[in-house]
Amino acid sequence: MTREHDAWLVDLDGTLYAARPVKLAMLAEVALSGLAVAGLLRRFRSEHERLRQTQAEPAASPYQLQLERTAQALGVAVPLVESQVREWMIERPGKWLHLFRRQTLLAELEEFRMDGGRLALVSDYPALGKLQALGCAHLFDAVVANGEAGGPRWLKPHPDGFSIACQRLAVSPERCLVLGDRADADGEAARRAGMAFRRIG
Repeated sequence: MTREHDAWLVDLDGTLYAARPVKLAMLAEVALSGLAVAGLLRRFRSEHERLRQTQAEPAASPYQLQLERTAQALGVAVPLVESQVREWMIERPGKWLHLFRRQTLLAELEEFRMDGGRLALVSDYPALGKLQALGCAHLFDAVVANGEAGGPRWLKPHPDGFSIACQRLAVSPERCLVLGDRADADGEAARRAGMAFRRIG
């Protein structure tokens, strides 16, 4: 049987795992650590959404720009913001991710790969640590993640991340399917890149 698509480009957060229970677990942990951490993380997320909507030119690393804007807004050093974000948004959630993996989707990705399909992970946040925690890093032929080497210069819904993944897999855009949980980010980026979109979650 002929495949409709040669490559699937997959979002991470909220797509490979159910985001809500992980967020609730992390909110409980953050609550025990005080308002300072909560305020920093809230500001970091708001800077992410602000940058998503207002970025006017490519950045060497939108993630670094987000860290810098958060630090400036709070009057603290960038390394402090970076260490807190890494601990609370990348490292600590790791223990919860495996519990809330989307098992059906991961099995589908495995089957697609075994059938000769190509897979890439495209994320607006650092991804390698979370992929390790999920136990699915081996599935992906390419990882394009903001905050990591070779990452996108724009946040979604700009198509940059998906276009980079498409090039690395050597697959034309019309032969790619984007899988993501946000129609306004993943879906719109897919549309701009000339790719099909399937919403997960």
